[in-house]
Amino acid sequence: MPKPNFLLVLSDEHQKYVAGCYGNPQNVTPNLDALAERGTLFSRAYTTCPICVPARASLATGKYVHEIGNWDNAFPYDGNERSWHHEVRDEGLTVDLIGKLHFRSEEDDNGFSNEIQPLHVVGGVGDPLGCMRDNPVLRTRRGGINSAGEGDTTYQQYDIKNADEAIKWLEQHKDDELPWILFLSFVCPHPPYKVKKEYLDKFDPEELPRPPQWKQEDWPMHPHYTYMRKYFDASEQHTDAQIKNLIHAYYGLTNFLDEQLGRVLNRLEALGLSEDTNVLYSSDHGECLSARGFYGKFTHYEESGGVPMVLAGPKVPKGQTCDTPVSLLDVHATIYDGIGLEKPTHRNAESLIKLANSPEQQRSVFGEYHALNSENGSFLLTDNQYKLIYHANQSPQLFDLKEDPDELVDLSSNEEYKNVLNTMISELRSICDPEKVDAQAKADQQALVDRYGGSQKLRARGFFENSPVPGEAPAFKN
Repeated sequence: MPKPNFLLVLSDEHQKYVAGCYGNPQNVTPNLDALAERGTLFSRAYTTCPICVPARASLATGKYVHEIGNWDNAFPYDGNERSWHHEVRDEGLTVDLIGKLHFRSEEDDNGFSNEIQPLHVVGGVGDPLGCMRDNPVLRTRRGGINSAGEGDTTYQQYDIKNADEAIKWLEQHKDDELPWILFLSFVCPHPPYKVKKEYLDKFDPEELPRPPQWKQEDWPMHPHYTYMRKYFDASEQHTDAQIKNLIHAYYGLTNFLDEQLGRVLNRLEALGLSEDTNVLYSSDHGECLSARGFYGKFTHYEESGGVPMVLAGPKVPKGQTCDTPVSLLDVHATIYDGIGLEKPTHRNAESLIKLANSPEQQRSVFGEYHALNSENGSFLLTDNQYKLIYHANQSPQLFDLKEDPDELVDLSSNEEYKNVLNTMISELRSICDPEKVDAQAKADQQALVDRYGGSQKLRARGFFENSPVPGEAPAFKN
């Protein structure tokens, strides 16, 4: 009997709290909620890096960012490091990609049998301006935030095409004798914060919850975040109306994304493939939505560093929640397990299928950030109760997620938690030397800046807010 197929669905910048299966009272993700009902939801899932390119390189290789050197959005995956797609394809199985990859180029051998309308980094280069860690360029993002609301975008059009292509692909492969792997990668609900009126009309903006510490007087004032806000032009709070409109637009975008997911899952069911297919849904990182004064991703707080993670399949318990911490690092082990391949996995990776069948495990997961507008690298280590956010060359943060799920009380200076803090820092250092990794990232980034002609030349080139879809030109700003 053939092994099950595997459908991996990745979105971009989906905050887990904007999903019904994660407790949101709005009917924002009915299709994802239905998937969770017939599978297992992982309540404590994390990205390995809260920004696109490094997270996707880590997802591909099953390695931490510091192990592969894909530090930021100017260090895209180029196919040289072995990926799970290479391993699967080399076993003679079909492993196809539809949608956003954010790798270097379609011309590289990225390990897929086929790449269908892939979205890669701009010009094979990405955003080298983001490599400037000392006195970076001010990212004037207020216009896009303050104009959030109604509108159609190329991202919405692209994701409709991605769903269309996935439906067509399933129809073409419904009778395959060997198991297949389809990686369907949507770009929504990544900004721009615009969505068509039909999706806005589903939600009353007055009823949508606000995220933790969205008011300026409540912002955490750790120097790491103060520095980031300065260079994201976010030192002053946006108005209540602007924040409300942005959250409203984001809910609409998330519902739009869920609709595309539903179209694909419904066709999978109609073709009689659901019972023989593992379906894993996640996102490359979350979205702050004004939490702590941030918009976008970039932090290890739950709304940004946390991700939704839902798995359904023949050997996955139905209607279950697994509270064991997991991360994107576990995806490659899950795919191998799901299709029955014996392949080496990262020492800290585990199959989500196995974890779903033994959901009460003590475990720690790790993440890191060395990218845009960060003065120093930041590192995440979280176990079943506590979260350490370690800032290289600066003071750490410690949160008790059971008692303080909104991460409002930093316990790092509390003597009662000194042993917890020291134990977690010691465990972090067993994974990497954070100061050494921070120094290596900065050296590699400076070398890349020099390779592209220096900071002055890169400043003249400018930056762009969003990677263009295939056939669209990037909109540079200075």
